[in-house]
Amino acid sequence: MTRKRQRSHSSVINGLYAITPSLMQTGELLDKAQRVLQGGVKLLQYRNKSASCDLLREQAQALLSLCRSYHVPMIVNDDLDLAIEIDADGVHLGQDDLARCEAKEQLLEYDKILGISCYNRLDLALRAQQFCADYVAFGAFFSSTTKPDAVRVTVDWVRQAKKQIVIPIVSIGGIRLTNAASVIQSGCAAIAVSDDLFNAHDIQLRTQQLAQLFKDVYQRDETKFL
Repeated sequence: MTRKRQRSHSSVINGLYAITPSLMQTGELLDKAQRVLQGGVKLLQYRNKSASCDLLREQAQALLSLCRSYHVPMIVNDDLDLAIEIDADGVHLGQDDLARCEAKEQLLEYDKILGISCYNRLDLALRAQQFCADYVAFGAFFSSTTKPDAVRVTVDWVRQAKKQIVIPIVSIGGIRLTNAASVIQSGCAAIAVSDDLFNAHDIQLRTQQLAQLFKDVYQRDETKFL
C-alpha cells in the first residue's frame, strides 16, 4: 500500500529560485551562493553536471549549511539519494526520474520538497501533480546557454496550463532581468535563474533586482482592484 507524504510544501515555492552553475571550486560556489542568499533569493537548487560523486557530496553539504544559515530551502538536482543522505530540503527530478520514483517508496518516507521538470508537456505535469509533487517546472521560455536545445514554452501556454495545474509552476530557461516580468505576469509562482544571477557583475544587486520584479508585478495586480 502506497503511503502518503506528510504534507505539501507548495507554499514555500515562490519568488526567485536560484540554480547554481557547474563550478568545480567549492569556495567560489559558496561565495557566489552567499551573494544570492544575501540578495533575497527564496530557494536555491544545487546543480553540478561536471563534479565527481565526492565533490558533489562535499559541495552539497557545504551549500546546505550555508542555506540553512539564511533559512532558505536547498534543493538537490537529479540526485534523490544524495538529497536524502545529506538531509537536503528537497529534490528536483526530470521526466525520466518520475517513473523511477514511483517504483521507490523511499521517496514517500522522507518529507521533502519534490519538483519535476515537465518541459512543455501538460500530461507530464498532471501526472506529477497526481504524484503529489510540490511544483512543476516548465521551459525553456527563452534561449538558454545551459540547455540551448531545450523545447520552448510561451507565457500564453502557461496561462492555459494553469487552468488544470493547481500546484506552483516554476519557469526556467533563459530568464533574465530584461524578460522576467512577462513570465511572472503569466502566473508562474517562481522563476528559476542561473546564468543571469551567477555571472552578473554584481550578483547581490542582480538578485535584488530580480526579486523586486515579483513585488512590482503583485503591486500592479493589486491596484486593479482598488
